[in-house]
Amino acid sequence: MSSQSSPAPQASSPRINRFSRRTNSMLGVQVVSCGSYVPDQIVTNEDLRESAGFDPEWIEQRSGILERRYLPSNLATSDMCIAAARKAIRRAGVDPQDIDLVLVGTFTPDFAFPSTACLVQDALGLDAAAVDMQAACAGFMYALTTAAQYVATGNSQLALVIGGDCNSRIVDPTDQRTAPLFGDGAGAVLLAQGDPHQGLMCYQVGADGSGGPMLNCPAGGSRQPITHEQIDKSEHFLKMDGRNVFKWAVRVVTDTIELMLEKTGMSVHDVDLFILHQANIRIINYAMEQLGIPDDKVFVNLQKLGNTSGGSIPIALDEAFQAGRINRGDTILMSGFGAGLSWGTGLLRW
Repeated sequence: MSSQSSPAPQASSPRINRFSRRTNSMLGVQVVSCGSYVPDQIVTNEDLRESAGFDPEWIEQRSGILERRYLPSNLATSDMCIAAARKAIRRAGVDPQDIDLVLVGTFTPDFAFPSTACLVQDALGLDAAAVDMQAACAGFMYALTTAAQYVATGNSQLALVIGGDCNSRIVDPTDQRTAPLFGDGAGAVLLAQGDPHQGLMCYQVGADGSGGPMLNCPAGGSRQPITHEQIDKSEHFLKMDGRNVFKWAVRVVTDTIELMLEKTGMSVHDVDLFILHQANIRIINYAMEQLGIPDDKVFVNLQKLGNTSGGSIPIALDEAFQAGRINRGDTILMSGFGAGLSWGTGLLRW
């Protein structure tokens, strides 16, 4: 290895070409319960016009988002995760001491270390292994598929899987291209062993690191520790090449969903509900149109919450379940995608 430092990744002409056709399944697991939490503070597009001069119509046309939630300054990601987890535990009626694994999908941890999962574990008084999984907006799907391995093999009896992010802390509040898209929130599920036909009928977790520069945070890691100069340049905030991320997202969502259906021999009509990462209504609409999926099979809540990153899918899952749109035996297709670039898609039989 050269003694000279490696150059930082450059954002020029990233090649986006990695899409594996490998899939797996993990049956014999079930979602015991779910829960979610979003902050009380509602920030509308009109509020952003008043505070930052953003154009409300531009935001709605480009994203479909009308409002989002912001966490108060005295709270952090772990607080949202704890609140969501407590709801899931209460609804399941289980003894928290039976939880032996805590996985948290987040890219906005309270600290670089200790992990947010350890903070959750301590706050809930759990006797459990605990670790964060960083796959940005695909974090919950990575955590869910990982926890399923432990549960299905008997190495975990009851796993707490959480996705949550405090995005309002990492976006540039002066950038209309990114700041209005994101909100804060967390969702949680409890996984336990189930019937042989329950669980992940087919799933895929994938990554294409060549696209990393399209969606990143330049400063704050070991390659570029934060300096006053970088703060002055706003390099400690999220940066996104929106146009290319949009193109990639539409392609990866359609490709991975088609792959799920092909491998299982199912059609879109066999799936009861599609829950996609709530990033942008145009991404969802484009993908659904290409796949021929009717609107009534797609759950959407981004208009009121924005992009909650790791919290996106579990919050939507909880809302859909509480609304009676998910029942025992239903087949749910979930797909998360984001920075990395990374994605995770799964066909779950409830």
